[in-house]
Amino acid sequence: MKRFIRSELRVATEFIRPLLWLGIIGIALSSAFGNRIPGLPPSLDFLDLMTPGIIAMSMLFQGMFTGVAILWDKRFGFMKEILVAPISRVSVMMGKMLGGATIGIIQGVIIMIFAKFLGVPFPGALGFVQALILMLLISFSFVSIGISFASQMEDPETFPAVINFFIMPLFFLSGALYPIRTAPGWLQTLAHFNPLAYGVDGLRSVTLSAWDSYFPLWMIWGVLIGFSTAVILIGSYLFSHMEM
Repeated sequence: MKRFIRSELRVATEFIRPLLWLGIIGIALSSAFGNRIPGLPPSLDFLDLMTPGIIAMSMLFQGMFTGVAILWDKRFGFMKEILVAPISRVSVMMGKMLGGATIGIIQGVIIMIFAKFLGVPFPGALGFVQALILMLLISFSFVSIGISFASQMEDPETFPAVINFFIMPLFFLSGALYPIRTAPGWLQTLAHFNPLAYGVDGLRSVTLSAWDSYFPLWMIWGVLIGFSTAVILIGSYLFSHMEM
């Protein structure tokens, strides 16, 4: 986290990128389509639909790419120095996870504030708290996956290519840019196996009162809690057995 804050350029790019998605692509497509999107309630437009998707996208990208720092630490020997300290590897992994998740959640909150100024009808305090919890679960999940990949790899140059191979299908099959219920049947089936789809639908459900969720709320919370718990445990195991 301290390393992130010290890099002014990285701070700027990490926080400006999702705002560009929302401010340029969101507004442009909202002007083009308005609320003329199948499956979208009449009181909502494309910008309203897209905002929770961009929040989830930020959690996904920030979380998965957290592993890059681990790989560079391994290459330059810094990770070895950390691991010989009298603390458990799980504690180190949890510190990495909390740092990555914190950055992702800050991004999400900034997007919500920016979207509010653009007219997205977010609800009050309860919806905001529920959105924060969902963002926490999404961030923990994908940070843990990024750490798991980094624990098994050695080359930091290869890592982005491998991660992008997984990120793109996860993002485009999540319904972040369209209502899942309007997609072809085979794509809806794939969405049931995509944890990010539950995160996107959950964020829309708690932030947009007019949104009719595709998944039942109990399923959204159950899948996200179960998935995040599973990948945290897997990430902890792989990080604990990481070879230096």
